[in-house]
Amino acid sequence: MTEKFNHLSSVPQDRLIARGLKFNQLKLISALHETKQISAAAAILHISQPSASRLLSELEKVVDHKLYTRNPRGITLNEAGVVFAMRAKQMLQLLNDTNREIGETGKGLRGRVNIGAVTGAALEMILPFIKKARLSHPNIELSIVVDTSPKLAESMLNGHMDFYIGRITEDIDPRPFHTKLIGNEPFALIVRNDHPLTRKNPKTIEDCTGYDWILQQPGSLMRHAVERYFAENGYVMPNQIINTSSVMMALGIIRQSNAVAPVARSVAEFYGNYDDLSFPSRIVLLSVAEDLHVSNYSLISLAHSQLSPASSLLYQMMTEQITEFIDM
Repeated sequence: MTEKFNHLSSVPQDRLIARGLKFNQLKLISALHETKQISAAAAILHISQPSASRLLSELEKVVDHKLYTRNPRGITLNEAGVVFAMRAKQMLQLLNDTNREIGETGKGLRGRVNIGAVTGAALEMILPFIKKARLSHPNIELSIVVDTSPKLAESMLNGHMDFYIGRITEDIDPRPFHTKLIGNEPFALIVRNDHPLTRKNPKTIEDCTGYDWILQQPGSLMRHAVERYFAENGYVMPNQIINTSSVMMALGIIRQSNAVAPVARSVAEFYGNYDDLSFPSRIVLLSVAEDLHVSNYSLISLAHSQLSPASSLLYQMMTEQITEFIDM
């Protein structure tokens, strides 16, 4: 048994380090995965392009594998290169998390927590959460990003997000993530308060298609939900469409035209109820297509990454809020 133990102990466990693996090589392969260009990756590392090329060549010798191929626009990581790049990101993120956790531990309940959300969830869940978090933990700095699910997922994988409320869409590999289901996101059709439709009392969504429609770009989750709703109910899509992913732009167009826009119901209710002398409400919800919704969304974090003390605390608070929301 002793001889077997000694034999196992003699097997090198740090082969890559022994071969000369450097932190700058981890940073370089991670940057190459993002930029696809040696010059751009070199700029991120603040080194010259020849130095970056030399580091990459040395890295291939360390791992004893070809990691990329060149193309007219830059480079393409092969399968081994992608595997190494993803591991490099994890290692670098673990070091960042360790440094952050040490700093936060020394400061007590302090630190910075980065939270993301899609637009509807931002108004419905993040706003009340912020109020609660500021009352109970005023020394924790909050950073809130509102964006699409693919961009939030990418930001999390790059180490810029602790957790977010959104979705794992079809173009995202679900394996790195942990999700806690919340529910679907209901949508509503909105128009300005003196729109002709507010006097006609439309019965179905088909009664609203004679006007400009403001939709997200083709291929987006909301656009797909609207197109699916029309198809499943036997309706023809509007001919007059304005594409924009900006909620504020959609609201601006609504206020100045006869356009119709499907938006998250929480967004519609928030702006529809916003009424004071300096900014009178001009948004109303139409009582049609009230079963229109986007697919389920969730509270999402990285499956194999430990949150910092401050992030872990707020993540638990968010989990409790979601449980209350689901039980309502």
